[in-house]
Amino acid sequence: MGLLDTVKDQASAIAKSAVKNPLETTFRRAKDEVRGMWNPNHRHDEPHEIEADQRRAAICDSHRFKSFAPVREANTVKWYIDGADYFYAVSELIDSATECIFILDWWLSPEIYLRRPPCDNEEWRLDRLLKRKAEQGVKVYVIVYKEVTQTSANSSRHTKNALQELHPNVQVQRHPDHIGAVDTVKIWSHHEKLLVVDCDRACVGGLDLCFGRWDTHSHPLADCHPTDFSRTVFPGQDYNNGRVMDFQQVDNYVSNQVSILETGRMPWHDVHLSFVGEAVADCVQHFVERWNEVKKRKNKDEEKYDWLEFPGDPTNNPPEDPRAHLKHFAGGTQKFRARWEDFKQEHHLPSRHRPRQEREDYMSGPNPYANIRGTSNVQVLRSVSDWSHGVLIEHSIQNAYVQMIREANHFIYIENQFFISNTGDKGPVENRIAQALVERILSAARIGQKFKVIVVLPEVPGFAGDIKQQDGLKTIMAAQWRTINRGGSSIYEKIRDAGYEPLDYIRFYHLRGYDRLNAPASFIGQIEQNSGTSFYNAQIAMARLFIGDDGFWHQDDVKIKKPSAFSGLDDENLGMTEKQSTEEVQVAQFPPTTQAARQIVQQYQSGAPRSDAMVADTIAQHRLQDRTSIFDERWMGSEQEERDCYISELIYIHSKLMIVDDRRVIMGSANINDRSQKGDGDSEIAVVVEDEDMIETTMDGKPTCIGGEQVTPAMRAPPYPHQDETYLQEDRIVADPLSEELLNLWYSTARVNREIFSQVFKSVPTDNVRNWDQYKRYVPKVKAGHVASDLPLSQIKERLSKVRGGLVEAPLNFLIEQKELVDWSGPMPSLQIFI
Repeated sequence: MGLLDTVKDQASAIAKSAVKNPLETTFRRAKDEVRGMWNPNHRHDEPHEIEADQRRAAICDSHRFKSFAPVREANTVKWYIDGADYFYAVSELIDSATECIFILDWWLSPEIYLRRPPCDNEEWRLDRLLKRKAEQGVKVYVIVYKEVTQTSANSSRHTKNALQELHPNVQVQRHPDHIGAVDTVKIWSHHEKLLVVDCDRACVGGLDLCFGRWDTHSHPLADCHPTDFSRTVFPGQDYNNGRVMDFQQVDNYVSNQVSILETGRMPWHDVHLSFVGEAVADCVQHFVERWNEVKKRKNKDEEKYDWLEFPGDPTNNPPEDPRAHLKHFAGGTQKFRARWEDFKQEHHLPSRHRPRQEREDYMSGPNPYANIRGTSNVQVLRSVSDWSHGVLIEHSIQNAYVQMIREANHFIYIENQFFISNTGDKGPVENRIAQALVERILSAARIGQKFKVIVVLPEVPGFAGDIKQQDGLKTIMAAQWRTINRGGSSIYEKIRDAGYEPLDYIRFYHLRGYDRLNAPASFIGQIEQNSGTSFYNAQIAMARLFIGDDGFWHQDDVKIKKPSAFSGLDDENLGMTEKQSTEEVQVAQFPPTTQAARQIVQQYQSGAPRSDAMVADTIAQHRLQDRTSIFDERWMGSEQEERDCYISELIYIHSKLMIVDDRRVIMGSANINDRSQKGDGDSEIAVVVEDEDMIETTMDGKPTCIGGEQVTPAMRAPPYPHQDETYLQEDRIVADPLSEELLNLWYSTARVNREIFSQVFKSVPTDNVRNWDQYKRYVPKVKAGHVASDLPLSQIKERLSKVRGGLVEAPLNFLIEQKELVDWSGPMPSLQIFI
């Protein structure tokens, strides 16, 4: 029976049951929800539950930051900057698994390609890789956030169905339920991004294994290949721009509702790490606790979902071991072991495939990672509570942020998706990260100490819609302004009230990029005329090829957006930040076979009057240290067409990272807002890393030592080391974050880049707009992200050639005259959702 038939049968059975007993079903769900509301403390009021809570609290109190986990020594840590490197490492890690794989994600897309381009790496699509490992006897356990479908397009139901269809060794649980359950959860989410392989290698950071996250360091905006569709890097849903349009029906994974001919994708900047060592045990603990808690609540009597226990026998752990309280799960795990033994015998698997859960000590024996000793101290932290984890509130991530800021000596660097905090006890925001920053800055100012804080955030929250019309956007931006420089109690206002200039100590920045779409209308028109088929039909056929013939989850039709008829700067109905219409998204039927689809693509490509191999499909690399320049780029169309194909977009910062004094790092899934930090909101995981292998350098020109763990990006998973690039001139400049050379370079680069993007693209937000009247006059009437200047092409290229990197100043005076935006004195019933 196929997956579609299974789903139909299940849906039919549910529908018949509801028809037979609609009142009974409704009454049962209402009763469950009332039970939970009547006694929300029902997991913590019995004597044995109170005793367990006290034991856990004592363990947390004995650890730094009041974390469930202690500091673990001698770990090997590896950093990944941006999705391309991390996803490649994930492909290696999963491929190397011999026993078990744990995945905990906010969103997981089974059809994501871990290596690119997809046409050269079909076997490295996540679902295909997991299927291979499951067939080899590896047990795969996945927990995904069960989204509120009215507000999120994650389609966790598709994730669960698509993965569990792969093989019986793949088990997926979704959580939480949002209505009709004892543990109904309205607005919070499971937000961790955690991968553990064979209980000895772990990955923690900001990257979900889902659409929109894979990206390179150059952050291309374009992915149009008129004469060779096999060069596509971002297939289907993976070509997305969250500022233009939210994801739509992601289970239809090869559909694309953003036109690759006219709209740039939104680049994604993120950071992740992997590590080997004793700290992996704490990641295992976190996952096993979560898995068993979800099973206990939702699938207690479902035999197809295993109970998990920790590697080794938890009954033999010393009393102070935080895993000791889980010994009551051991009986359930015996069932798991029995079923595993049956499976081994049935499929004639050798003993080496047994789960590492059965080993007496998972860091010994044949484990190839057992003897690896690194130089990094790692502590695992989390934000959890009763709804998410069945425990009392733990907010060790916030504790770590606050304490590390207070203990900083020279310099703090922060990258985060949000920046919502409080400098005191006034207002609805509870976390005190901003207060810690103000206190540390003022302590430095009062003694004349040079102290710098740099914060890098997205220009705009990554939600579709016009800033003026979209309440969610305005609420989040206002919350950040209230934290940074407005509302009476912000960081800047507190520092100024103390008699100091905040810009001397703390500054805010964004990232932005540019690119050129390889989509000259005349050239594409020639191809269509010569071939007798359209670019649109070729896209549909290519989508069919991405689905393949391997019997995986498939979709019956495809939705692809046709480009709108538009040229020049005269369309009054377009705005740079406006939500894109879905009117031109058309539903089409696939070619019947991959062979037919391949013939259509080849037919279209054969119509090219000449090769365009010399034309780059992206020119985003010119912002970096490229050996060529923007003036070297060739073009196959007219000058006006090339001008129309230059685009710009914010580079979306999704990292959750803080570096202190180049000695300590905290990084994981937690944003700087109440949702992530207070513990009883979103569930999160993070790590603090401190390297014992120090290297000599300077801080403000004075000799010092910093952590020696190289953070240069490299694809391979640990224990393969990073390349040592500390000898490079660029590394020398950034080695001392307080040097005037670096600060002047940083400030000037951000200022010049901002001026260029404002001049060529009239990017929003901007300090040129201080109220809504100016906003209405300023927002350009062009396609999203396109050139909004009357400059000729030669001058546009000349301006863009001066862009260095992607750093731009944060326009903190944007809409500053609209005082009502930061006036939160009235009722705001939905505020919790956004802060």
